Amino acid sequence: MKQVIVLRKDLNMRKGKMVAQGAHASMKAILDQGVFKEHTLDGIPNEFSLFMSPEMEAWLQGRFTKICVSVDSEEELLAVYQKAEDADLVCSLIQDAGLTEFGGVPTYTAVAVGPAKPEVIDKITGHLKLL
Repeated sequence: MKQVIVLRKDLNMRKGKMVAQGAHASMKAILDQGVFKEHTLDGIPNEFSLFMSPEMEAWLQGRFTKICVSVDSEEELLAVYQKAEDADLVCSLIQDAGLTEFGGVPTYTAVAVGPAKPEVIDKITGHLKLL
C-alpha cells in the first residue's frame, strides 16, 4: 500500500511550508475516516474512532509508504483530487489560510491520495513528476 502526496510547485513555497502542507494532507486523509465521540459530562470529545479499510490497516501496519509528487497549477491539483474522489479513494485537499504565505489569500496547496494499492493510485498520479 502507499499514499501519494501532491504539492503545488508553482507557489514556490518555502521548504518548511511545503513539508507542513504535505503532512497536513497525509494526516487529514486518515483522520477524515474517523469520528469524535462525546463521553464527558461537559460534552468535550475525548475519544476518536477510526474506520479501518483493509488498505488503511495494511498501510498503517506496514511501512507507511509515501510518495511526493508535484503539479504546476491549482487546476492540476484540483483535477487530481476530483479523480481520486471519483474513484472512491481515501483523499484530502488542503487549503492553506494564507496567514504566513500567499498574502492572506486562502490557497489550495496539497492533496493526499490513499493509502491504497499502488496500481489503483498510479492510475491517478502515475504521470506526475517526483518532487
